[in-house]
Amino acid sequence: MSDKPVSNISVSYNIALVTIYRLPYDTRLLSDIFNGIAQKNINIDMISQSPPYRGIISLSFSLPADKLVDALSVLNGFKAIVKDLRVEVDADNTKLQVYGEGMRNMPGVAARIFTLLADEGVEIKLVTTSETDISYLIYEKDVDRAINAISSEYGL
Repeated sequence: MSDKPVSNISVSYNIALVTIYRLPYDTRLLSDIFNGIAQKNINIDMISQSPPYRGIISLSFSLPADKLVDALSVLNGFKAIVKDLRVEVDADNTKLQVYGEGMRNMPGVAARIFTLLADEGVEIKLVTTSETDISYLIYEKDVDRAINAISSEYGL
């Protein structure tokens, strides 16, 4: 196991991004949404929820693009419950996952990668993190530049 801040990059192609706007801040509703999607045998990833503001949140998540129609059928079912519900979809994405045991104790890894991607003109649509990995959702057209910049910086 390496203590390098970044020791591996993995790529997942054909990823869709779904963002749901005007959701009531209700954990049971979120549970129902996620359970409905799971019942369609869809594995979602990169979940990001906005902080509640006046009882309303936005929710974004990624999923394989070939599962998008099934996920939308589930979400459309909630429009009867939440009248103002708005769903936006972006299907031209790739998930870039940067991994390294060393980032657990090294501040600034995410900041450095943001800088590298910005310098390459790579737009970041969504980010999720854990102690040892950072996942970036980017346009598919930017993948090679992103991988080259990160690989060069971290000697991969």
